[in-house]
Amino acid sequence: MSDEIFQVTAHDIRGQEFQRVMRGYDPTQVESFKQRMADEFDRVLRERVQLDERLKNMVEQLRQYRDRERALNEALIAAQQLRADIQSQASREAELVRQEAHADAARVVERAEAEAAVVHQRTAAAERQYATYLSGFRALLERHGAELARLESYLERADDRPDLQASA
Repeated sequence: MSDEIFQVTAHDIRGQEFQRVMRGYDPTQVESFKQRMADEFDRVLRERVQLDERLKNMVEQLRQYRDRERALNEALIAAQQLRADIQSQASREAELVRQEAHADAARVVERAEAEAAVVHQRTAAAERQYATYLSGFRALLERHGAELARLESYLERADDRPDLQASA
């Protein structure tokens, strides 16, 4: 039978009356049985209420666990996305730093090459100036040497010539 058709309460059991017949059941036994049935029925109903309450609590806990699981999954997905975003951003920043370092290095090399070119130019100019100075000094020495040679030659001739000795 379904619960909708036949619903009995402990009060119904206690209040149930039976017709008395001559050779019927012992009324004391019937009353005792009715009392035990009513008490058991009350116990079963109380247990059912407790079980229903536990079921509600467990259903609520399950809902909370599912909500937490969903929140954890969402947090995990967000954390994974954040990690991917951070890695992507770090890669971009690393690439920018690398490009900047290459540009800085190129500028340093360019500056060093320019300074080296200036040093080479100055060195070449100094070498030319030194060569010019050396050749000028040699020419001066040669002129002085030639002048000395002329003077020595003049003095030797003066020693050989008496007319030049008196004037000297």
